[in-house]
Amino acid sequence: MDLRTRISELMPQARAELAELVSIPSVFDPRQFPVEECTRAADWVRAAFAAVGFEDARLEETPDGSMAVVGSRPGPDPAAPTVLLYSHYDVQPPLDDAAWRTPPFELTEVDGRWYGRGAADCKGNIVSHLAALRALGDDVPVNLKLVVEGSEELGDGGLERYVPEHADLLRADAILVCDTGNAAVGQPAITASLRGLVEMVVRVDALPSELHSGVFGGAAPDALAALIAMLASLRDAAGDTTVAGLPHDEVWDGAPYDEAAFRSDAGIGDEESLLGSGSVSDMLWARPALTVVGIDCPPVVGSSASITPTASARLNLRIPPGTDPDQAERALTDHLRAAAPWGVSVECTTEFTGAPFRARTDGPAYRTMRAAMSQAYGRDPVLLGQGGSIPLCNVFEETYPDAEQVLMGVEEPQTLIHAPNESVDPTEIERMALVLALFLQDYAGS
Repeated sequence: MDLRTRISELMPQARAELAELVSIPSVFDPRQFPVEECTRAADWVRAAFAAVGFEDARLEETPDGSMAVVGSRPGPDPAAPTVLLYSHYDVQPPLDDAAWRTPPFELTEVDGRWYGRGAADCKGNIVSHLAALRALGDDVPVNLKLVVEGSEELGDGGLERYVPEHADLLRADAILVCDTGNAAVGQPAITASLRGLVEMVVRVDALPSELHSGVFGGAAPDALAALIAMLASLRDAAGDTTVAGLPHDEVWDGAPYDEAAFRSDAGIGDEESLLGSGSVSDMLWARPALTVVGIDCPPVVGSSASITPTASARLNLRIPPGTDPDQAERALTDHLRAAAPWGVSVECTTEFTGAPFRARTDGPAYRTMRAAMSQAYGRDPVLLGQGGSIPLCNVFEETYPDAEQVLMGVEEPQTLIHAPNESVDPTEIERMALVLALFLQDYAGS
């Protein structure tokens, strides 16, 4: 029986396992969710991989208190290359339950897709790994290592700090970072670059307290109006991010993101303008992008006829490969201070930064993965960028400079990761399991 047939026959088990995993609300945020659920998910992952040959699979506590599942499975030849499999079992919060078409922690099939929080990001990758390993059985000619993270979504850096302190434990020739995805259902892709980020809160103080707008308005400075003016300066009329000192006209050199497909994926109508002077791919993967993700100011309901003395905004700046996050942080801070009107006081507090990442695409692991994807999907993969950041990739690069990283996974634009109604196309789980099995079978000979 060939691998494709074996994996097809394993899909009912994969669905049952994904249903079990999705039912565990493994959100790693001790302030809002019980830590016990993350421990339950970690135990499930440990037991599942122990059953497919990772006999030493165990839980390791990382510096942020989360538990990572680590393990190894030696191959028949100690001199064969080593492959590290990475994914994560923690998930985003469900957000607005009322916005879900189905219960967020109950795997539900609708129109051929499987809905549930974590179905794609990243529990779908976990069950894909398990299906591949079951299909291969004992026919795995490489040495395997495993790390399944428990706090990737929190972004607190637990595994990033753990890896350098336990470098030999996870050392490998090829690292498969299974936390990205394809260009579309049925169109395989390898992610070649990730944007970095600067998360910053800017606070504007204009007055010691509220003042009656009828008595003082017109002469007294308004903190909210000042903040609005500062935020408006961050983009020009075309929608380009205009932070001085950051690149503005770079061009993406990988596969293009078709504008019609992007509009469909994002739910943007033809009558609405897309932002920026470049192509969709340029704006997403080659240029900086500033998003205002939150504002603290008086709400509409309950507000009074008063001048706002203090206002704050949380800013998310995504930066392309080649841009240093410290430089971007300074540039954003300098821009905000220069744009502040009326002598208001400005305080910029950086919450965290992350460096961008560009993968090497000229090594044996990359070539083997391209061949595996072509065989599994019947079409060649394309090179994509991702707007999301995975700081762990930079840690892997610094700790294992000779290792190749291949970024891949079951996600695609329709999965709506991090949003209500996250889902996965089961054919992507099946085909990515075949990709992984073919890669593990062929990599040693590459």
